[in-house]
Amino acid sequence: MQRRKNTVMFDTNMILRYLLDDNLEMADKAEEYIKNENADVFVTVEVIAEVVYVLQKVYSLERKQISDLVCNFVELVNCDEHDSVVLALALFGANKIDFVDCVLYAYNKLYGVEIATFDKQLLKLLS
Repeated sequence: MQRRKNTVMFDTNMILRYLLDDNLEMADKAEEYIKNENADVFVTVEVIAEVVYVLQKVYSLERKQISDLVCNFVELVNCDEHDSVVLALALFGANKIDFVDCVLYAYNKLYGVEIATFDKQLLKLLS
């Protein structure tokens, strides 16, 4: 990633506080970054994957709710793999497939990347 002036990279905790609004001070700080026209907020696929995991395993949110929340967030920030993340989130919200497998599926469908796997669910999805 080439760093641009005023780039701010969000970590998992910053995104969770923003999405869950469970700590007003932290949620407000995250919102400040997002609304700041002089800041370029950036997230990575890896951080999105961790957010999905935490929302599912720690906060016990439903898949569809996670998909909707995170997809709406991704529209507010910059993500190099935006289209892959959006497709993966849609797939995750509608199926019982791990989010990382959904990302691999998205790479296959969007970019024609061959996915080498022994995972039966992913193989079925890819065929």
